[in-house]
Amino acid sequence: MSAKSLFKIGLLSTIVATGLFMASNGFAADAHTTNKFEGVKANTGMAAHAREGTGDTLAVSDDFKIPETPAPHWQVVDSKGNVYLLNQLKIKDGKTNRKIALPSYVHDVAKVQIWCSFAEALLGEASFPKPIITASGERMHSDSMAMSR
Repeated sequence: MSAKSLFKIGLLSTIVATGLFMASNGFAADAHTTNKFEGVKANTGMAAHAREGTGDTLAVSDDFKIPETPAPHWQVVDSKGNVYLLNQLKIKDGKTNRKIALPSYVHDVAKVQIWCSFAEALLGEASFPKPIITASGERMHSDSMAMSR
């Protein structure tokens, strides 16, 4: 093989490796994790956001312990300070909602909270390093950009 051919093969290999590296970083960017939950009852584990198809999910880590309170719920706070009370963590027959789908009216998530709706008390919260824009938030943003043209 000539030096020119070896150079072309080496350059092509570098380009392919760079593309694969960037693609894997793009996939990893779809998963986001909060800091550790901190609070009076919810102070273990973290929450993670993921994009699944055209929707968004939140899940708690395996080390998260659901507080022993009458009605612990998922609650999220958006970047504007709006609070959304979502699903219960404990459901019928000892089952749990350790993973939930975010409703389409939640356009971004800055914090994940564990809220006791019975006592009306914040049990703990965890924050994302920066607010997570949901799929519906992206659609809303792209629609408003199209309308402004």
